[in-house]
Amino acid sequence: MRVNQPAGKYYSTDYLKKLCDLWDFRGSGVTNMHGSTGDIILLGTTTKQLEEVFWTLTHDMGQDLGGSGSNLRTPSDCLGQSRCEYACYDTNALVYFLTNEYQDELHR
Repeated sequence: MRVNQPAGKYYSTDYLKKLCDLWDFRGSGVTNMHGSTGDIILLGTTTKQLEEVFWTLTHDMGQDLGGSGSNLRTPSDCLGQSRCEYACYDTNALVYFLTNEYQDELHR
């Protein structure tokens, strides 16, 4: 299962703890942080657990499920202006815009 990463790949420790607790409870506990698609990959669960995981991620954690479609990969960005004094533009804002603009191509 793929989970969309936040802009700039910034995570709070609270978010990571919730994600790991969820996956220990509903899945195998095995993850691949930013695999070849750029998403967080949660490996190994049963079909019966999928809806429970989807609900917790989207409703309780406010997380986009992400996932790369065959038309367009999930956009990813560098830290940009949030950490780099030489950044020429706001990369986080650009990726946010692109993700919303091309949502159908990303997730379908």
